[in-house]
Amino acid sequence: MSALKQTLTDAMKAAMKSGDKKRLGVIRLMLAAIKQIEVDTREELDDDQILAVLDKMVKQRRDSSKQYTDADRPELAEQEDYEITILQDYLPEALSDDEIEAMIKAAVADTGASSMQDMGKVMGKLKPQMQGRADMGAVSGKIKALLNA
Repeated sequence: MSALKQTLTDAMKAAMKSGDKKRLGVIRLMLAAIKQIEVDTREELDDDQILAVLDKMVKQRRDSSKQYTDADRPELAEQEDYEITILQDYLPEALSDDEIEAMIKAAVADTGASSMQDMGKVMGKLKPQMQGRADMGAVSGKIKALLNA
């Protein structure tokens, strides 16, 4: 079992013992998403793959929260935001804007990217380094701005 999956399992047990039903529900959602992919692919996920699953869950909740806010449903948006905070507890520390900018510039220099046609090369280099640590949609926007400049 991967270290991250073991951490989630231990967190689930701790939440059960403490009676924190709200946190327990979110942790169970994470474990269920991981288990679903393991069943579908018939292989056990490693920590990097689990981080990708959790990162995707955060992105889905950000989108849902925005939609609920736009639809004037603050109670539902609050639940999504709460789930994001729990998910982020298990993701690596987020990168600062300065760190993201430096990594983008380094990747552009390393790949020799000069136009939008090189966007895939830059994203391919950055994604493994930033997975779970940065919003890849925002990173993509920054890369486009740099390549169009």
